[in-house]
Amino acid sequence: MTPPLGFRFSAVSAGIRKDGRIDLALAMADEPAVAAGVFTRNLVRAAPVEVAARRVAAGTARAVLVNAGCANACTGAAGEEATLASTAAVARALGVPADSVLPASTGVIGALLPADKIAAQAPALVGALSVEGWDAFSRAILTTDRGPKVARATLPGGASVLGVAKGAGMIHPDLGPPQATMLAFLFTDARVEGAVLQGVLGLAVADTFNAASVDGDTSTNDTVIALASGKSGASPTQAELVAAFTQVSAELARAMVADGEGASHVAEIVVTGLPDDDAARVVARTVATSLLVKTALFGNDANWGRLLAAAGRAGIRFDPRRARISIDDVEIVKGGVAVGAEAEGRAAAILAGPTYTIGIELGDGPGRARYLTSDLGHSYVDVNAGYRS
Repeated sequence: MTPPLGFRFSAVSAGIRKDGRIDLALAMADEPAVAAGVFTRNLVRAAPVEVAARRVAAGTARAVLVNAGCANACTGAAGEEATLASTAAVARALGVPADSVLPASTGVIGALLPADKIAAQAPALVGALSVEGWDAFSRAILTTDRGPKVARATLPGGASVLGVAKGAGMIHPDLGPPQATMLAFLFTDARVEGAVLQGVLGLAVADTFNAASVDGDTSTNDTVIALASGKSGASPTQAELVAAFTQVSAELARAMVADGEGASHVAEIVVTGLPDDDAARVVARTVATSLLVKTALFGNDANWGRLLAAAGRAGIRFDPRRARISIDDVEIVKGGVAVGAEAEGRAAAILAGPTYTIGIELGDGPGRARYLTSDLGHSYVDVNAGYRS
């Protein structure tokens, strides 16, 4: 795969991870690139999030520096100093201003980023930059992921969008404008103004990353950064950019949910019939994050009572007597009561598959929303019970 024009990538091992794997990644724009970003709205935000959010506000950037193995969250003033020192070291090696390097980190909360290790590897990291380095970049940012997450879309006029992401646990993004972790980086060679790129990114995130959950936990480090080099010379319309960014973001979000720690199923919760989309989204999110629903999905159990009960506690008024629930094309609830054992048996067979849609109709209103979720089983507990060790 050829990445968008104007970008190079690299990765090295800086000894941040305990296992010695590559854990330090760099993406560089050959010239100043238009930059946009959205970041976690968790009140507890990691030092790299605070620094990146400030720097994105300038509207341009030259590089993204990502480390795995240490979130550098809840580390106080020392954590911000470490972020500034590490980006400054890489900036010196690149020969660019320090504030043009956007940081991102993922790993254990409370551990201080070893800036000295990053500084020691900065020359090697810069020396390894290449157009083909996107694959190493995609692997260096992983933590508990089972594999890299990469997506691509083409735009009219020959421009393209490349998306690289990580995330398997602590996945319930709540991303907004600058104000184990989900990180995503979108690169395009389209020509686009900064305000437009920020708007495009916000629209793409709303129905993709912000509509996906593995465990209901919003990270301290969630970050999505977009860089546009303009090197293709093409100037797509805003609608075309939104479509391409949404396509890439949707693929990455689904890959994260499918890679949920210990997960074996991806369910798309689709809620319809409510007065507006916002109401439908609240219900869809409540169902998608219900532990009882997620454990039923793990057991391939068409336990519609858990689905309806979760919808009922979402705080949105509807008439339960009008509820209809289906698993793909198999209706298991009609008029708020069970269709029957035979239907539930057919639904259970569908639930044994890797992916399916759960439709919840709660009235005849125009409101509609979708939410991606995964099942929750024993392996999730096994991974997270010993995460710090």
